[in-house]
Amino acid sequence: MDLDVAQVRAFVRTAEELHFGRAAGTLAISQQALSKRVARLESLLGTELLQRGGNGVRLTEAGQRFLPAARQTVVAADAAVAAVSGKEHPLRVDVWGHLYAPMRTLAHVAGRAGELTLGHGRDLPSATTALLHGDIDAAFGRVHPPLPAGLAHRLVRLEPVDAVLSRDHPLAAEPALQPDQLRNSTLWAPGALDRLDFLHQFANRFRIQNTATSVNLGLAHFLAEVAGEPRSFSLVPADVPLPEVPGLRSVPLVDPTPLYAWSLLWCTGNGHPKLNGLAAACAEEAGRSRWLEYDPTRDWLPEPPTSDLVEAGSAN
Repeated sequence: MDLDVAQVRAFVRTAEELHFGRAAGTLAISQQALSKRVARLESLLGTELLQRGGNGVRLTEAGQRFLPAARQTVVAADAAVAAVSGKEHPLRVDVWGHLYAPMRTLAHVAGRAGELTLGHGRDLPSATTALLHGDIDAAFGRVHPPLPAGLAHRLVRLEPVDAVLSRDHPLAAEPALQPDQLRNSTLWAPGALDRLDFLHQFANRFRIQNTATSVNLGLAHFLAEVAGEPRSFSLVPADVPLPEVPGLRSVPLVDPTPLYAWSLLWCTGNGHPKLNGLAAACAEEAGRSRWLEYDPTRDWLPEPPTSDLVEAGSAN
C-alpha cells in the first residue's frame, strides 16, 4: 500500500486542529480539498480515521493509532525533500495550549525570525519528546517543571487571566472578581486537571474544591459548556479573542491577577542558525510590548518569578 504524503499531511493537520477549516487554513488549501484528501486516505486504509459531527471533529480509535506514525511519515518526507534540495530547513516550531491561542504571541515575532514551519503539538510532554528526538527545533507554550534534561527555556510573555462564566452565575454582574470569590464555584477544565498545571495550581492556591472535566473539542465548544452551567467558571488569558457564545461573560480577575506564562523551549546544543534569531525577536518584542512586567503585590504566578521578569515600576 502506497500512501500519499499530501493526504497523510491533511489528516495530521486536521487531527491536530480538530477543525477542518483551521487545518485547511494552515495548509493554504480549501476546506473541500482538505476533506477530499482525508476521505481518500480513509478509503485507501479501509477505515474511518476522523468522526465528523456538529460538535467538531474527533479521532476514532484507528485515527489515534495512526496519528503517531502519520506524523513520522510527514517529518520523513520533509527531511527527504530537504536532503535532495540541499537547502537549510526552516526553523521548526511546535506550539501547545491551543485553547489559549499561542499563535497570537508568535505572530508578533515570526516575521523577524526568518522562515518558520509551525506545528501543533498536543501538550508539553509531546513537545519535549519531539525536541529530544530532533523532530522540531523549538516549541512555544506554558512550561512547568519537571522538564527532561537537555532542554532550556526563556520566558516570553505574562498574560493577565480573566474568568469566563455563565451570565446566570451569581457573580456574573460584578465588574471584576477576586479569585477567592470563586471558591464556591466549579472550575471547568478542558481535560484532566492533573494534566493542566495552571488550572491545577490555581485550584490549589485559591482553594477551589469543585472541579469538572470536559473534552477539548475547541474553544467555542468548551465555552458553550461553561455558559450552560450557572455555577461554573474557567480561566482564559485576557487577550484571547473569544468566539460569540450566547450566555457567556468574561470578567477580569484582580487582587491578585493570575498571570499565564508563555515560554520558548528548545534543546540545548541545537545548532539551527535561526534559533538565536527567534529567541532575540521574542526578547525584543517582550521589551517593546512590556510583556514581562510583574508586580508581586498585585499579581499571582504559579511558580516563583525568574530573572526574566520586570517588576512594575522598574521598567523603562
